[in-house]
Amino acid sequence: MSKEPDLLLSSLCADVQETQADLPDDSEPLGDPQRAEHVGNSTATVKVVLVPEGHVMTVAFAIGLSIQEMKRHLSSELRVPAEVLQVSLDGTMVEEQQSLMELGVRPHGSIRMEMSSTDPNAHPLRPLRPPEHDNMPDVITVRVQTEDGAFQEVVVEIERPPQQKAFLGGFRHRLTGAQYHNAAVQTLPKRRPDRGVIVYSRNTQTVQLKSQTQQCPVSVCTQMTGIGCYVSCDNDKLVVPGNYTTAAEYHDRRLSAVICLQAYARRWLAKQAVQHLREERDRRLAWLELKERRRREEKEEQLRDRRQRWLNPQRREDFNLLYHALEKWRLEEEQRINSSLRGAERKAALCLLLEQETQLIAAIGCHRIAVHNNNYDKSVRRFLDKAAAPHRWRAADGRMIEMDSPHTIRARELRDIYNNITTNTASHEQRLEILMALKHTVKEHECQLTRDVVDLIDREVDLLTRGVKASSLEGLRKRISTLFLQFIKIPAFNPEVAKLLKVPQNPSHLKNDMFLCPSCHRYLRSADFSTSASARLSGPCLDCSRLDNIARSRNDFSCYKNILKRLRADEQRLNPHAKIPFLLQVEDVQYLVEVVWASRSALHAGSDLYNLVFVRWEHQRDWSPWNCFLLSKEETPAHEEVEDVRKTYEAAFIRRIEHMHTLARRHFSQIPIMAEYLDSAALGNQPISKPIAMATSRQTTDTPSASAR
Repeated sequence: MSKEPDLLLSSLCADVQETQADLPDDSEPLGDPQRAEHVGNSTATVKVVLVPEGHVMTVAFAIGLSIQEMKRHLSSELRVPAEVLQVSLDGTMVEEQQSLMELGVRPHGSIRMEMSSTDPNAHPLRPLRPPEHDNMPDVITVRVQTEDGAFQEVVVEIERPPQQKAFLGGFRHRLTGAQYHNAAVQTLPKRRPDRGVIVYSRNTQTVQLKSQTQQCPVSVCTQMTGIGCYVSCDNDKLVVPGNYTTAAEYHDRRLSAVICLQAYARRWLAKQAVQHLREERDRRLAWLELKERRRREEKEEQLRDRRQRWLNPQRREDFNLLYHALEKWRLEEEQRINSSLRGAERKAALCLLLEQETQLIAAIGCHRIAVHNNNYDKSVRRFLDKAAAPHRWRAADGRMIEMDSPHTIRARELRDIYNNITTNTASHEQRLEILMALKHTVKEHECQLTRDVVDLIDREVDLLTRGVKASSLEGLRKRISTLFLQFIKIPAFNPEVAKLLKVPQNPSHLKNDMFLCPSCHRYLRSADFSTSASARLSGPCLDCSRLDNIARSRNDFSCYKNILKRLRADEQRLNPHAKIPFLLQVEDVQYLVEVVWASRSALHAGSDLYNLVFVRWEHQRDWSPWNCFLLSKEETPAHEEVEDVRKTYEAAFIRRIEHMHTLARRHFSQIPIMAEYLDSAALGNQPISKPIAMATSRQTTDTPSASAR
């Protein structure tokens, strides 16, 4: 098998032979200067050891070459500047002006030298080709025979080009199995001498045909029995002709055979197609069953969560659910009483219903106060943990870095003291130590608050020394913890809480950010008002809105919150740059569901709000109030498979959906932040109506008709 080094070797040998053949016959021996110059052009093998890696590079150089030129050549091979290279021989630095001949290198000899870098950090010495990948030495010595019969040794450097040579074919030995590849050489083949005869011409490459009749040279004859001649017939054979097959019969037989083959082939293909359809059907049924099971599990989980929220409410949304259930029960009882009773019995039943409602409201209020106290303690501890948390950021390599500042250390100390004074399991001696630590901490700052805390601490220490029971000191300890919490929330004593307080310490931050609540007549910041896209800052604050909801409408917004949460998750999955779903709030979703879509599914009119979701009407466009479709969770997969809604749904149904989109567009076009996303071509010359008030459950049926007028 031919290799690249063999190709290079053959080319170099051919070059040497041609060079020697070109020498004149009358050439004289070289003189002394010429011989010295010829010796300087002789090559030698130089083994360069790269320090400190220990890699060895073997290169052939002329012995008359200087060390500076050798460094320049090796710098291009190692891709480092020549100025940082240092060459040493047996531990001694070599000057750049010296040549290999001056260092004692003979022609066709070898020498081992060390090379290091003056700046190993910036310019390390590494070979570009790992030595373990080499199968051939870098330099070989070839013995070449000249035309006069003499032998001459030639040093050949092996070149390894990075590109891969083209495959030119070859052959394989049938007996040994060895493979031989055709290879290209780098030198032209030796030209043959001209024989004076043209061996290629048009006449020799043109074929001429000639027709000529020929006679068989062997004469053939037959003989039969006749008069005077007897021919024996013992060895004769009787040949009976078979049935003659016509061309039509032959083609019919071929056609029937082809039809039989096609029948079997098509049967096999049909069985494969049926098996594929059966597998697809099984996968489809399994997928539908899995989806149905997930839907049932999701619905059961939703019911369990709602039941848990009824039995053990912990959040404001849970109490809204309780009040909503109470209002629903009251309306049902009131309707039953009005339909079945009359006169005094009706009034007595309504009074009894009012008394029951009052008792239920009182029970819910008591539970709410208990939960509020528990949540207050949790919120205080969460507030202190945030203030005491170290500063964190992510480094460039992905690691999380934490840093403590003097302010965070101070906040951590105050948090630990607060946790200690609110612990009721401490012994008598431990309580005294905690109070002394608290006293030394607050006495660092002199003000009326710290004096009050110190007076209370002295009072508790005096009572503890007199043996007063812990149950009698609960009120005093509560006052101490409350005053110390006020101490912690003052930025002058705990600078880290300044970023966590609702009221900024700089009064300039409150400029143009304070609004009057018309219900409670308090000046509050914009964050204390509704953040919905359709809300106005001139309306009531959040606290008044919640109180009004508990006292009057008692609506439950958790279902709308779930719809908005799922809508944002779906749009984030379809388009990470979606903005409109994140601008809407729960009140906006409530308006869309109740006023625009009448709290029903667009296809089958399902009214279970916990089972309704918003999807895109046209899948190619991003979701918006004027490109939405309210469906149940069971109807959503069927609509997602629709490619063109105008080819799937009827024209009357499409006009009804477009009318709902027009209502939503008119409402949200009055909001400046939503008007930016309106398509002017879609809006057209449609009139802009007046602001539509938020409809409650009692006004749901009247609002669409009013909008239509």
